[in-house]
Amino acid sequence: MVGVTHYSIGELARLTGLSTRTIRFYSDSGLVPVAGRTTGGFRTYDVDGLARLKLVRTLRDLGVDLPTAHRVLASEVSVAEVARTHAEAIDAQLRTLRLRRAVLRVVARTGEVQMVHELARLSEEERQAILDDFFDEVFGGLDLDPTFHDRMRSVRVELPDDPTPEQLEAWIELANLVRDKDFRASIRRMSVRHQEMRAEGADLSGPSAEQMEVFQYAMTRAREALAADIPPTSPEGRHIAAEINTRWSEVLGVPVGDDLSRWLDEFGEPRAERYWALLAKINNWPPVPDTTAERRWLSEAGG
Repeated sequence: MVGVTHYSIGELARLTGLSTRTIRFYSDSGLVPVAGRTTGGFRTYDVDGLARLKLVRTLRDLGVDLPTAHRVLASEVSVAEVARTHAEAIDAQLRTLRLRRAVLRVVARTGEVQMVHELARLSEEERQAILDDFFDEVFGGLDLDPTFHDRMRSVRVELPDDPTPEQLEAWIELANLVRDKDFRASIRRMSVRHQEMRAEGADLSGPSAEQMEVFQYAMTRAREALAADIPPTSPEGRHIAAEINTRWSEVLGVPVGDDLSRWLDEFGEPRAERYWALLAKINNWPPVPDTTAERRWLSEAGG
């Protein structure tokens, strides 16, 4: 095609991969002006027409509509502006598609449709309202340690715009958990006990480094006992519990009878740990280990 300055529709079709019908439509729409006519009256197009046609094809392949392509060719808007706008639109579409995919995968696992769909479509404010309602019921009207209270109330549900199926499942489980009447009643009882202990002079603003250290030590010893198949009510199990309780009493400055086992009975609601594990998954926090088995072993060993 060297030296050719005018192209027929058939030649443009071979050069661009478009059909002659599409090229004729673009030409009739004013996107690709006719440069001339052959002696037989057929349309011809010049190099500029070829370049415009290639640009239109590229824009259309990227999902740009014809009116916008026309504005680009008329220099009313730049290619960069169109690309930025359409990239943002595609990002929004992808977020929607990812959410739908996550919902469908959760539905495929659970068989629940309406509940999953409704919970997934909630706004950030609506999700937080579910958590705030939970806080109002389990903490409302109680004289709790301000540091503890503020820390609990500051927790937010930060489900991403395009959550993974695991994050969406965690949110659905959390929403159901905090609306469960039995769970609310259990946390309310723990909160009332918190108020009573605070009235007795206990510092409940939060665990100190020493308290966390002895708690982690207790979990480790219980995990080791479980791995070694040591029954919690065996002499060896009782001995391990007594050692842990002595450390616990020393760190908290409480009588030996007011030990870790009793604390676990009062505040060791296993679903509370599940609450934090679900929040960690939703908010992309470091994972929270499941210590249900260790807590049960310690409670039985100290009973």
